[in-house]
Amino acid sequence: MLCFSTTLLLAAICLLVSGETTTTCGGNHVHRLSCDIGVIRVQTALYGREDSETCIEGKPQEQISNRECSLSGAVDVLKSRCDGKLVCELSVDVFAQSDPCSGTYKYLQTNYDCLPSIHLITCEHSLAHLDCDNGQVISVYNANYGRHDQTTCSYKRPVSQIQNIDCSNPTSIVAESCNEKNNCTIAASNSVLGDPCVGTYKYLEVAYVCQYPSFQ
Repeated sequence: MLCFSTTLLLAAICLLVSGETTTTCGGNHVHRLSCDIGVIRVQTALYGREDSETCIEGKPQEQISNRECSLSGAVDVLKSRCDGKLVCELSVDVFAQSDPCSGTYKYLQTNYDCLPSIHLITCEHSLAHLDCDNGQVISVYNANYGRHDQTTCSYKRPVSQIQNIDCSNPTSIVAESCNEKNNCTIAASNSVLGDPCVGTYKYLEVAYVCQYPSFQ
């Protein structure tokens, strides 16, 4: 079991101060965040325009001159969709219905860190086991019950049960059940976590760390 003490975890996070940045031009384009090690923690997100240099190819001056265009709440959307995941993809069009500055050509820019963590995926109708070494306790960073691709937990499942990849239910139940415990078992089931998309075969995705209790 790979576990992090509080000291080691903080030291690892310090190595990631520079963070990562992804910028995707407006339209039906894929905005992708990923971590080779650890899980995503979104820091900031801009949907709009704050300069006259980004995503300007072929655009007339009047579409790129507004440098004070920003959609309120964009960071909350990115956090809810991406925090705690190894890879996160979404279309820039997710913001198309919320236009902060009509006539301006916009882009989506996200700054994020990759936090070291234990990443656990449990298929529906199975049990998720969160474990730490002796003397350490669980601290859940993120938990989501749903489906985000057609490959995870898909063995011998009909297409109709895995085609919905926009099924997401961030859940606090895992943290409420497991935080501050040395080990914890929770069922990846609709009866425990709710059913965000009826008819879709789901899985529970958890990112957590093992740390020494704060009183030590």
